[in-house]
Amino acid sequence: MTLEEDIKAAVEVLKKGGVILYPTDTVWGLGCDATRSDAVKRVFTIKQRDDSKALIILTDSADKIDRYVDEVPDIAYELIDVAVKPLTIVYDNARNLAPETVASDGSVGIRVTEEKVSKMLCRAFRKPLVSTSANISGQPAPDIFSRISREIVESVDYVMSSRRDDTNESTPSSVIKLGVDGSVKILRK
Repeated sequence: MTLEEDIKAAVEVLKKGGVILYPTDTVWGLGCDATRSDAVKRVFTIKQRDDSKALIILTDSADKIDRYVDEVPDIAYELIDVAVKPLTIVYDNARNLAPETVASDGSVGIRVTEEKVSKMLCRAFRKPLVSTSANISGQPAPDIFSRISREIVESVDYVMSSRRDDTNESTPSSVIKLGVDGSVKILRK
């Protein structure tokens, strides 16, 4: 299967509200349409995770962030441009997303992916994707496909074939919170 065919198949599942297993710029992830509550609820069920915990959103371009938050601090664009590793930024006042993706304080974590597969997937889908590690809550995040539990693989609607043989270990993104007042707080290095 070509990468283009793989992405097309994944997008068809996402459009129907399905959950996919896909490679990201960090670890292998569970993904769904971040604007659909029914899809996001399934991700929580698959992960056996408390739904009070917000989820990270993935997009292919910094230009799309303002669709999902009321105000993007100018420094966010600068940080995205100079980041040397994947960077998730938590923004205040989320909008146009499923409520289950938003933290209790109204914030949302968004990461602009530069990894080829996830970037092409986001671009083809034209909506934000949930990006949460493909593991049962509390278990290690799978950095390579072979470390994903059978239970997770069997719970999703589509498993992307791209990058399954990749053995390069990766790590979760850095996470910072930017306040509309200009405050910066490092949540994970």
